[in-house]
Amino acid sequence: MNPITINLDLLRKYNQPGPRYTSYPPATHFTEGFSAKHTCASVLAPLSLYFHLPFCSSQCLYCGCTNIVTGNLARSAEYLGYLEAELALRTPFVAEGSKVVQIQLGGGTPTFFQPNELERLGQLIRDRFPMAETIEAGVETDPRSLTLEKIEALRAAGFNRASLGVQDTCPEVQQTIGRIQPLELIGESTQWLRESGMESINFDLIYGLPNQTVESFNRTLDEALTFSPDRFAVYSYAHIPWIKTFQKSFEDRLPDAEMKLKLLQLTIEKLTGAGYVYIGMDHFAKPDDAMALALANGTLQRNFQGYSTHKGVDIHGFGMSSISHVNGSYFQNHKEIEPYYAALDAGELPIVRGYAMTEEDKIRHTAIMHIMCNLYIDYAQLSEEIGIDFAKHFKAEISSLDDLEADGLVKREPGGLHVTPLGRLFVRIVAMRFDAYLQAEQRKGRYSQTV
Repeated sequence: MNPITINLDLLRKYNQPGPRYTSYPPATHFTEGFSAKHTCASVLAPLSLYFHLPFCSSQCLYCGCTNIVTGNLARSAEYLGYLEAELALRTPFVAEGSKVVQIQLGGGTPTFFQPNELERLGQLIRDRFPMAETIEAGVETDPRSLTLEKIEALRAAGFNRASLGVQDTCPEVQQTIGRIQPLELIGESTQWLRESGMESINFDLIYGLPNQTVESFNRTLDEALTFSPDRFAVYSYAHIPWIKTFQKSFEDRLPDAEMKLKLLQLTIEKLTGAGYVYIGMDHFAKPDDAMALALANGTLQRNFQGYSTHKGVDIHGFGMSSISHVNGSYFQNHKEIEPYYAALDAGELPIVRGYAMTEEDKIRHTAIMHIMCNLYIDYAQLSEEIGIDFAKHFKAEISSLDDLEADGLVKREPGGLHVTPLGRLFVRIVAMRFDAYLQAEQRKGRYSQTV
């Protein structure tokens, strides 16, 4: 497989703010007080379930997740009780006969939970939902809290995929971000996961962390590659000290914008050179992995957990801050645990905000997802799928791609539009041309840089 060579000048040119398109419209359009009681009833559809498990025993200083730091292990058992109550309230809205094809546990740190609690959660899910014959069930894990007993519990609960939070293997970087995990620990966790029968192992890495250099991150990539994970998710560090004040502790040690671009360039060239398929944005997978196969056969999808191997699913999120996408509506639970618990204590769905898509939203969502996931648009095929003349409806948007085509990011033909292998890196830029809300949102400075 040929590695992708990145032009640093193009990275500079297209490094601009834009949505990540985990939804369309983006979550910035959700409104408070949205009630999903009458809109979350789904039609018969495959189900993708997400459970947000928010607890961590310590605070990683780079983290921007919705989490709760606590040493009280009893809190996870209490939280499971509330998840059970939420499941009881939500499952009546799910169409009878819909089967689960995908489950994801995120956080926080799901491996904060004890083995018996992880097994109990698996049982709660099976009690409420019928399972498809084959299912992808993934869990985010922290090597510092992962034990062989927890892996065995996850396997007993039906989980067959795991993501390991590696972030960086450099001791100096780990010390600065408050996440000490020696390479031996990462190796032991990887071995346990493999020996347990996990079908796919993903490594999460982050570029742009304090004290990172091209040399140090090159070592991190080399060391990570020795474990041969099935996938990599390599995220850009998001510095948000106005929200996460603890990030101020290392502001003077962050790589500048130019260094971040070099780290990204290194990552793409290194991983594609090692034989991984560049899925787009921040995901890489071995050619025989389900995600690479989904990209090849057109079933890749994008949602609030990033890239997914299933399209055409209803997404039901459970737990504080989780987001659902069901039957043309997005809705999100309370982001703080107290109001989340209070709503359930009152016998109410813990939904705080959401958005009902318009017909135009649905058309543009389809177009943007085809770009983000399939990397092409066949005008005739999409015209038939969404009931419009696609080329006519998006005439202005298609015409606006002159500069992207000149830079080798897209290729336009009479019958369609293709994102090139180089263009995968800039796929958000291509999708942004089809976003009806973007100009106003960009002016408000709501989005992260695209590369």
